[in-house]
Parts: sequence; C-alpha cells; structure tokens
Amino acid sequence: MSAFDDLMEFARDTQALGEVAGRLGWDQETVMPEGGAPQRAEEMAAMEKILHARRNDPRIGDWLEAIDESALDDAGRAQIREIRRARDRAAKVPVALAAELARVTSAAQGKWAEARAANDFAAFQPVLEEVVKLRREEASALADGGDLYDALLDDYEPGITGGDIQTLFDAMRPRLVTLRDKALGAANQPEILVGNWAEKKQLKLSTKLAKSFGYDLKHGRIDKAVHPFSSGSGLDVRITTRTSEGDPFNCFYSTIHEVGHACYEQNIDTAYLLTPIGRGASMGVHESQSRIYENQLGRSRAFTGWLFDQMEKRFGKTPASDADAFYRMVNRLQKGFIRTEADEVQYNLHIMLRFDLERRLIGGQLDVADLETAWNERFAADFGYAVDKASNGVLQDVHWSVGLFGYFPTYALGNIYAGCLYDALQSDVPELDKQLGQGDSSAATTWLSDKLQRYGSLRTPRETIEHATGKPVSVEPLLAYLEDKFDGIYFR
Repeated sequence: MSAFDDLMEFARDTQALGEVAGRLGWDQETVMPEGGAPQRAEEMAAMEKILHARRNDPRIGDWLEAIDESALDDAGRAQIREIRRARDRAAKVPVALAAELARVTSAAQGKWAEARAANDFAAFQPVLEEVVKLRREEASALADGGDLYDALLDDYEPGITGGDIQTLFDAMRPRLVTLRDKALGAANQPEILVGNWAEKKQLKLSTKLAKSFGYDLKHGRIDKAVHPFSSGSGLDVRITTRTSEGDPFNCFYSTIHEVGHACYEQNIDTAYLLTPIGRGASMGVHESQSRIYENQLGRSRAFTGWLFDQMEKRFGKTPASDADAFYRMVNRLQKGFIRTEADEVQYNLHIMLRFDLERRLIGGQLDVADLETAWNERFAADFGYAVDKASNGVLQDVHWSVGLFGYFPTYALGNIYAGCLYDALQSDVPELDKQLGQGDSSAATTWLSDKLQRYGSLRTPRETIEHATGKPVSVEPLLAYLEDKFDGIYFR
C-alpha cells in the first residue's frame, strides 16, 4: 500500500468513530433517559479523547510527508487538505481541554433544557460561564495571537472572518429593516392560521413532505426533539422535527428544513463515504440547502398551492379562502421572539443579534452575567418590543449550551448562498414552478444534487457555491428575491 492508501485507511476509521460519537449525540437528544446525562457526558469525553489522539497521531505527518500531492487527483488533494486542517487544529488544542469541552457541553445541554423550561437564566448561568471559559481557552490555542472569534468561526465556515461577516450584515440590514417595516405597516395583511391540528396528522403529512423533497427513509428516520436537527452522513442520516397543535407550519417547515440538510449528506458521492470530504463543505453551505428547500422551494406560491390541497384533504377546511390566501398565510410577516419561527425577512435580523453578542462574549467585551440584559436590550432596539420571558429570549437556542460559538452566522451565510443558488436554479429549470405546483421537487433537488451536493467537501465553501452558480457570491440575489416576493404578497 502507498502512503496515501495508509493515510486514507486511517482517516476512514477516524471518520467512522466520529459518526459513532455523533450517534451518541442524536440518542441524547431523542431517546436517552433523562437520568443518563451524567454518564453520557463521560462517554462523550472518552470518545473525544480517542478522536483527538487520532487526529493528532504522529503517523499522519509521516504519511503526508511521503505523499506526492502532484500525483493525486482533485479528490485526493481535497482529502489531504481536510486531513491537514484537522491535524493542525488538534495539534494546537490540548487533549485534556478537548475532552473537558466534550464532557461539559454534554452535561450543559440538560441544564439548559431545565433552565429553559423554568425560564430561569440564573440557573443556567454557571454552566454557561464554564462553557464560555473553555471555548475561550480553545480559541486562544487555535488563534496563535489572532482574533479569538475568528478561530472558532473557522471550524464552521473555513476561509471567512468575523469582519467579512460584519460587512455582509451591514449591507443587508438596511434593506431588510425597510422591507420589514413596510410590510408590517401595510393595510393588506395576510390571514392568520388558527385552529387545532392533530399531531398524528401533522407527522404523517411531514413524512410525505420529507419524501417529496427526496429524503431516503431507507437510510434515515424522523424523530421528535425540542430543537430540530439533522445528524449523520452517508448511509445513516437522521432528522428530527417538532409539533405544535396550534401551528402545523412549525412541524412542516422544520421537517423540510432538516430534510435539506439530510439530502445534502445522502447525495454526496458514495466514493467519499467515511472520508474527510464525505461531509458538507461547511455549515454555511449546509444551511444553503436547508434554507432553499424550506423557503425558496417549500414556501413558494407553486408549492404552497399543492400543500394547501394536502392540508384540506387531511385536516378538512382551513381558514384560508383559497390557495393564494394560503400562500400569503404561510409567508406572513409577524412579530415574534423565536428565531426558528421567524419569516424570511426577519430571520437574518435574529442572526445578527446573536452574532454580535457571541462575538463580544468570546472577545471578552461581554460577561455571561450580563448576557440576558444585553440580549433583551438589543432585541428591543432591533425589533421594537420587549422580551417577555427567558425561553423567548436568551434561552431559546441550544447552541451556546453545547459550545457552538461561531455557528450562528452560518445560518445567514446559508441564506445568502441560497439566494445565489435559487437565482441560478430558476435560469436552468424554467419549468420549476409547474413541477412544484404538483408537489414535485425532483427537478430542483436533482439540480442541487448535481451542481453541489454530490461533491461534499471537494471544494472550499465559497468555491462550492461559485462552482454551482457560475457567479461570485453576493447578497444581491437574496435581497432582490425577498423584495420581489414580499412586495408581491403585501402590495401587488
């Protein structure tokens, strides 16, 4: 065997162990008994020690030195790029710190859930302080004297900085705020969905939606969780959703969103299975898939017309007078506290709030003890009304409890990328709306699979989007799409 073959065999075992660790996380969020949390924290820490040691194994350096990269194809060179990234990161972070982070964040999830249920940030504050402290230590080890937040951001979106994101957000905010205020002040407001929608029927329709967007249930499953997520890669990719008997859209669009993530992983070339490039290119690229599935496709006038018929067949008469009223209802702008329930126009404003706060937390300009106050003040300034309880504010998201600092801005990057992809998709698939109107997303999902998903991490994040669209990444397609769509809903 060659040095490259030896390295790849070692890397495949490491990736497989990483999948096992991910399955532990899925189990904890779905079916693990509540009393198992302390033991699970120790199990996660033990797995992280093993993975950290493998990523930093001295043989990796020997293999890399022996490989002639010029003799490799594009996929081989991409494998080397990702292996080197993981090794360099592991070499900088002490194994004890990596294990402690895994242990603390595993335990913190349960404490966050308890505090959220009780609307008690003070109960969560001590463990969050510990998480922030450990992540700052990790960032210091990774940054080599550079910006701490950028060091963490690089885990989720390689090649971008906090400054880059700030520039994008500064370009987006004025037009988003103008569009929001204009729509909320319009005289012609869409109807509100009211009623009681049986959970079993919601879940049955959400399964049909998942299949209609190409989710392969032979290699996946749908479960319930407090915070919907997707987990796994290759041949075992699982999603979760949630239900509210007063709001079926929460279930339907959470499902479509997570299916976007899952289909990305399911559609990666099987030649890359259990290799470093056999996963999505970045969290921003991942979010581009979930957001385009959920919004540009799932909330389109064409697809909601089909969904309207499905709901009336399954639930009986809806409050919407016709398919057009239902489309407006699905896309209605409204005041609200919850990021995951936010409309397309306001969603990025929720992300900007979190980005600014977590950047200050990691940079040391904001203490955890002051986080709830800072959140509430910023929310009132950005949205014009006060947070009523912690579960609608600082405790609504699980991300900080599990140490995902640097993750939030990738949601907005995903929206930007989705805007670019949808612009290209419309040009390439002129019959798109006709097919979506029949509940058939296959032309769109096949296009996304062929142009982007099958390549996994073959290319860098920005290269992945630009290869798929043939154009540079820009905020303009997203903003133009939003302005056209919501002007049509409220003023035409």
